[in-house]
Amino acid sequence: MTAAAPLTPHQQVTRARWALMAGNFAIGCGVMVVAGSLNDLIRSLGVSVALGGQLISIAAVMMCFGAPVLAALLGHWDRRRLLVLALVWFAIGHGLSAIAPNYALLLPLRALCVVAAAVYTPQAAAAIGFVAPPEERGRSIIFIFLGWSVASVVGMPVHSFIGEAFGWRWAFGLVTVLSAGAAWWVWVVMPDGIKPPTMRLAEWREVFTHPVLMAIILVTALSGAGQFTLFAYMAPYYRQVIGANAAETSFLFFWTGAFGLLGNLLLSRYIDRVGAARIVALAMIGTAFSMLIWPLATGVITMALVILPWGLGGFASNSAQQARLGLAAPHLATALMALNSSAIYLGQAVGAAGGGIVVAAHDALGESGDDLYKNLHWIALAWTVVAISLSVWAQRQTIKLGGKV
Repeated sequence: MTAAAPLTPHQQVTRARWALMAGNFAIGCGVMVVAGSLNDLIRSLGVSVALGGQLISIAAVMMCFGAPVLAALLGHWDRRRLLVLALVWFAIGHGLSAIAPNYALLLPLRALCVVAAAVYTPQAAAAIGFVAPPEERGRSIIFIFLGWSVASVVGMPVHSFIGEAFGWRWAFGLVTVLSAGAAWWVWVVMPDGIKPPTMRLAEWREVFTHPVLMAIILVTALSGAGQFTLFAYMAPYYRQVIGANAAETSFLFFWTGAFGLLGNLLLSRYIDRVGAARIVALAMIGTAFSMLIWPLATGVITMALVILPWGLGGFASNSAQQARLGLAAPHLATALMALNSSAIYLGQAVGAAGGGIVVAAHDALGESGDDLYKNLHWIALAWTVVAISLSVWAQRQTIKLGGKV
């Protein structure tokens, strides 16, 4: 019996990319589980829509501040062990959340659980950038971010369906299983000894004091704030405003995610030809267009049409931002990936909290239905327009500096 032939470097990178993408899929499903099952969660725990939305906000805040802090504290760890530990923590956290008896306990459990997401996503991007050859780094980073897009295609509609049919606790339980499985896969596939150079204090200072790099990172936060002003409350909006039932709500989440996946696939194919910054701008313009015509959606079919440009651009813009930063300053990639992930979560926190404040204000006035969510799309559009403007400015400055900042 002959021994199996050793894997080539290309095969090792391919296996690592698939495993890390699976981890991002589990992380994405966990981050989105509250939004997907929000209808049953607020009904089961007896809390308001605005209060339920704060589960999204507190998670985003923890991920926002956790990403750069943990990147600095854990930078010397072997990435195989760090990534597996993050996924195991995520699995345990969602398992405990699934049996939480009330909102008061679920809130801190949620906050602690998502610390794992703050570690996994940026460190997975940094790890694959370290493993892959230079000519494949951009594509490799984008590939593992497909996990988030696939989570939006599968995770959101499945969470929504499970929440409506069986209850939100089963949706959280599903995340536990996915995270445990991804942890096993990463452990089996990833090699030992992956330790990107630890960022020195001077390099962190360089990032924080660089106006163009920080502007690009701020674009991510502004775009996220715009998206989550609406996205965090889509499940109750679909039910209360356009009258969607459980199956129709799941379909709309699937529809959005499917075009999100398509957008990322197109991104991976054309990013080298079109350029990351230009794709970011196009993606955000598509998102802004959906927000502009939002009031035209009066039913499931019209909503599917309205949300299509957003679906194509929403996830693609985040992936392109990661590639944009990695190409602009490769020597600062570890810090930039962490800070950009932090910006994604900051945008989620600001958007979900801001949208919750608006919904709560209308609720306090005794309004309901469409009136409860009015003005959310205008606020979302304003955030997105500012993000587009800042992105264009940052790209002009990057061109002046010769493409590398």
